[in-house]
Amino acid sequence: MTGKHRVFEAASRFDTTMQKMIDLHTKSGPAQLTPPPIFVTVQRDSRTSLATGDLQFTLWFLFVPVRWHARHEPGPTPTSFADVMVSGPMRYWRHEHIFEPEGDGVRLIDRITLAHHEGISGILTRLFFDGFPLRMLFWFRHLKTRWMLRTL
Repeated sequence: MTGKHRVFEAASRFDTTMQKMIDLHTKSGPAQLTPPPIFVTVQRDSRTSLATGDLQFTLWFLFVPVRWHARHEPGPTPTSFADVMVSGPMRYWRHEHIFEPEGDGVRLIDRITLAHHEGISGILTRLFFDGFPLRMLFWFRHLKTRWMLRTL
């Protein structure tokens, strides 16, 4: 990695088992965990496990499409995986989904290492994929994860 990378992290504890957390992430995708008014259409999903395969999708910000291609790979721990942006709006994006046992539950840590392009595209990605919007996205994702775990 070169240039200005920054790390964002969101963590929550869930009253669930490790297996349920892994099962939820195996079965869900960006469409289930993205808050309105952003909508997701998946063009290709070749994932064969949490840590292998590619996912190509479009984020729709009203009528504006943002195409994204992510490769899934092993994460930093045995109970984790990462999706790395192959192509998309950012200069660099690596999202680690880390599941750690905590008491009788599981701690979910979403760690994102990101970098923006220079110029106007960097200004736009800072508005949509950083700071407050990023905090709100992961607040929603953890809330939705909690709800989805209850319905398993």
